[in-house]
Amino acid sequence: MPCVGLIVNDGKDLALATADAIEARLRDAGYEVVRASSSAGMVGFANPDQHLRVKGHAACVPPGFDPSMAMAMVLGGDGTVLSAARMTAPIDVPILTINTGHLGFLAETYLPELDQALDQVIAGEWALEERTTMVVSVMRGEQRRWEVICLNEMALHREPLTSMCHFEIAVGRHAPVDIAADGVILSTPTGSTAYALSAGGPVITPDCPVLQLTPIAPHSLASRALVFSDQEPVTVFPATPERLMMVVDGSAGCYVWPEDRVLIRRSEHPVRFVRLADHEFFQVLRNKLGWGLPHVAKPSNGGPA
Repeated sequence: MPCVGLIVNDGKDLALATADAIEARLRDAGYEVVRASSSAGMVGFANPDQHLRVKGHAACVPPGFDPSMAMAMVLGGDGTVLSAARMTAPIDVPILTINTGHLGFLAETYLPELDQALDQVIAGEWALEERTTMVVSVMRGEQRRWEVICLNEMALHREPLTSMCHFEIAVGRHAPVDIAADGVILSTPTGSTAYALSAGGPVITPDCPVLQLTPIAPHSLASRALVFSDQEPVTVFPATPERLMMVVDGSAGCYVWPEDRVLIRRSEHPVRFVRLADHEFFQVLRNKLGWGLPHVAKPSNGGPA
């Protein structure tokens, strides 16, 4: 009997009701269904001196989920998808994203098309698209003090009411660089349309095997976004006497102290998105962010043309 997971934002009534309908439909079609709350992937903010994530980035895989599952269906918004990525990528389970939130930048299908989407799933009419993930680790000496998997970005920045910071960053074999800024962002191509875009970084198409480094409010005009091979591991040393805050994908993070370093490397486990139709990335940019829309002049206020 094939097995499908349901990852549900159980803080939303619409997501819960939709999950009930999907579960009934799949069980009628002969599927076993395992449900999990998306909160399992919401790591939250932890002090690594008090909370060591000794299981590493596989700690978020929920009970009952295993590599034999056909897929997991994710019901919620983009935050729920980011949470589901931590729950499924370590075991290589594909996810079908069903938007019950707002923007839905990472959504594959929406509630009006749900019946058709389930028909395609049951008929096996779907394909896979892989998206790069990163493993973000906080190291002190040789001890791993905190770790999580990341689909969008890692942001390391100063705390409120503290001064600008210095970051020494080593990309692979290249000479370290020093960046003076409020913070730095390390992002995947998927994350290039999120926080990194707001900080002035470029949009990167998902098929590019690269990572992106983007300073947050840099002190120098010379400090701009850098795109480099994702085969290069990155180490960030906080060259500042105060502790810093690290946030990963908006729902995981910890303090980073001066004696720590942050290690970022491409994960061996991508997020595998279920695609029900050809995924045209430029069309998504156009629909969600307004990229490439034709310029239309505003009408005059009754004056001469």
